[in-house]
Amino acid sequence: MKKIFALVVAIVMVCGMTAAFAEDFPTKGLTAINPWSAGGGTDSCLRAFTAALEKQLGQTITVDNRTGASGVTGHEAIADADPDGYTFGMITFELATYKPLDMSDYTYENYDPLCRVNTDAAGVTVNAKWAADNGIEDLAGFVAYCTDHPGEVRMGGSSSGSVWHIAGGYLMNATGIEIRMITYADGAADAVKAAAQGEIEGVTVSLAEARSFIESGDLKCLGVMDTERNPAESFKDIPTCQEQGVDAVYVTQRGLALPLGVDDAIRTKMQEACAAAIEDPDFVEAMANLGQAISYMTADEYAAYLAQAAVDVPAAMEVVGLL
Repeated sequence: MKKIFALVVAIVMVCGMTAAFAEDFPTKGLTAINPWSAGGGTDSCLRAFTAALEKQLGQTITVDNRTGASGVTGHEAIADADPDGYTFGMITFELATYKPLDMSDYTYENYDPLCRVNTDAAGVTVNAKWAADNGIEDLAGFVAYCTDHPGEVRMGGSSSGSVWHIAGGYLMNATGIEIRMITYADGAADAVKAAAQGEIEGVTVSLAEARSFIESGDLKCLGVMDTERNPAESFKDIPTCQEQGVDAVYVTQRGLALPLGVDDAIRTKMQEACAAAIEDPDFVEAMANLGQAISYMTADEYAAYLAQAAVDVPAAMEVVGLL
């Protein structure tokens, strides 16, 4: 009887300590893992959101760019982190591609989603000088040039099997053209720089990731793969592909997730902080300045979205010949 009583007391004490720990959380700085390189769209979104999240949690959040293996390194680092709530990360579209491509066994089931933050449409963006030299002023001109020069035009699309690589496949399917996709393992930032410098003819990445070079005039976006124009001042005059007779609609997604096993109370506190941070005026302004859409989903909504993506994305990959 004494042993049973002692066990009960021990359990009550542990539960009390856990509850107190959760109530005080966080008591130190947190780490947000980014599977992609600094300067890309994911990095910009994550830094903007963690700045808002810091206000809710009362602690600093350090962004840790864990690049490599087409995002696998960082995604696995999020799932493998100590489940104490102090390490989380931004998971992206590519997570749904890793298992079909035999790149990793990790899927959405290895994470506890916190929220979806952003969706971002691909754009057909080319080197401005190359376009001018070849008389290309719009998407129709680009399609005509590619039709006359099959397989010659090189378009950057971040890593192999990534969202922007698949975007190139969608563009080819929608237009019937043949382009050569050039991949960049560490993300879109390297592809955009290569296009701006004329090493390749263009990119099929998001407008936000190409923004600085579009604004400088080094790159020219011919069309955005969305149902509506991007409302950002820098992009509002860029027509959608649909407006130009090309039925190409394609977006990526970005959201936050914890490793499995984080205490329920801590997870709830993080979810509540995310819900408040998404409405932070500074975050809203930052995303508008970046030309990024805020597409919030709760943890439950995001979990269902990821489960469906695990079905839909491989199907899309098969269509464009990646599987």
